[in-house]
Amino acid sequence: MDTVTIILLCIAAFSAGFVDAIVGGGGLIQTPAALILLPDLPVSTVIGSIKIPSFSGTFFAARQYLKRVTMNWPLTIMMCITAFIAAFAGSELLTIVSNRFMKPVIFIVLILVAIYTYSKKNFGQQVRKQHSTKKIIWYSLIISLVIGFYDGFIGPGAGSFLVLAFIAVLGFDFMQASANAKMVNLSTNLGSIVLFLLKGTILWSVAIPMAISNAIGGILGASLAVKKGNRFIRIFFLLVVTATLLRFGYDVFWA
Repeated sequence: MDTVTIILLCIAAFSAGFVDAIVGGGGLIQTPAALILLPDLPVSTVIGSIKIPSFSGTFFAARQYLKRVTMNWPLTIMMCITAFIAAFAGSELLTIVSNRFMKPVIFIVLILVAIYTYSKKNFGQQVRKQHSTKKIIWYSLIISLVIGFYDGFIGPGAGSFLVLAFIAVLGFDFMQASANAKMVNLSTNLGSIVLFLLKGTILWSVAIPMAISNAIGGILGASLAVKKGNRFIRIFFLLVVTATLLRFGYDVFWA
């Protein structure tokens, strides 16, 4: 592996960690960059390798959020366990079938997400509690199961989808949603990593330097998000959703 390629991968990983720490969507940067810069490696090796930096960046970003956000730990742990299992299953399926047929569906969903978030100016600006404990548990399990599987199977935008679901369904504000999304995303990354470790597809010479870069980006991004608050995160969320929309639009219509 030549030095220039490693440097470019580290720059991509840093940028991905920074963006992902604020509102998710770091895979938009890191995944395409890795696939372009490592064209001779099997896709499973590339995806497996970049799960390591994704995990490290999310871990340090989560630590920053936990300093400021009060967590419902029984609920969060339940979601993390569910997401871990779902992501493991999604990554297993990825090694068997192509995920391209899902991209037109995600493209339509992203259009609706962007329109909804833009039109609702108070979206995610404050906590709204309107569900019974039983409903919160069921909704949390469904969100973790569906998005956890999606992250293991496809990946890009999973963090943003978690933030959206936690706000729209559970009534969290952006800060609370981002903190919980980081914890669940940590579990989805871990689930995929375990699968790829068992398959022996992780290239450590790529994964380790990218992991350090992603972690630095995650720390800086989370610190900025915590400092700026809900309004800043909402704007960033819209930008990331739009970028994700463009990415999937390219994949659907031109790739």
